[in-house]
Amino acid sequence: MGRRDISLITHEPTLLKARRQDDVRYIGALTGCYALSERRESNADAVPVYACRLCSISPFQAVIVAPVIAQAHETVAAHFKDFGVLRASVARATSTGFVLDLNLDEEGREKLAAKIRWKKENVLSHVPDKREFPRLLPRHPRTVLILADGTHVPCFVIDISQSGAAVSASVLPGKGTPLAIGQLVGRVVRRLDIGFAMEFTQVQPLEGLEQRMIAPPGQPATTPV
Repeated sequence: MGRRDISLITHEPTLLKARRQDDVRYIGALTGCYALSERRESNADAVPVYACRLCSISPFQAVIVAPVIAQAHETVAAHFKDFGVLRASVARATSTGFVLDLNLDEEGREKLAAKIRWKKENVLSHVPDKREFPRLLPRHPRTVLILADGTHVPCFVIDISQSGAAVSASVLPGKGTPLAIGQLVGRVVRRLDIGFAMEFTQVQPLEGLEQRMIAPPGQPATTPV
């Protein structure tokens, strides 16, 4: 048996483990949050935290839709209820978010792989929404926030209902501020840890709700920030 054969036997368990992990992937929409520590203002007390949506995840990478798009090699800390805190660096930006290379050691990848398997097996388990106007996760959550002075800011709609929406963006308007997302006009009613909640000026018909959330012509929702 040659040295090359011995080397293959020695590394075979590691290779098999890596292949098993690479086969584990969850594709589905999960709301979470993230922070870009390198963009903290010098006089800021804390790092801004934004809402985001996880589109897919494996023990090696994750794809995220977000309001503030990170650039290649930026450091990101993200949190999702089912997967915990994920520390990563940006592999590349996309038109609606970015791809993360997860910073995990071998043990960390094994633990994440186990969480992904559990999530895939329990994907249909959820608590019914009993509110008068149930919240929906929009299929295309990035749109444009329109402020009263005409300023357009890319934003991320965390969830939306017929009466209002939860929004995350690089700006944080105060309570009572008039604004709009797409064609939906309203006012800020409260601050959230990862953005703000707005109430529409009138209850919207459920049919076509997401269509009215889309950015107006000439204001693409995919402009990086």
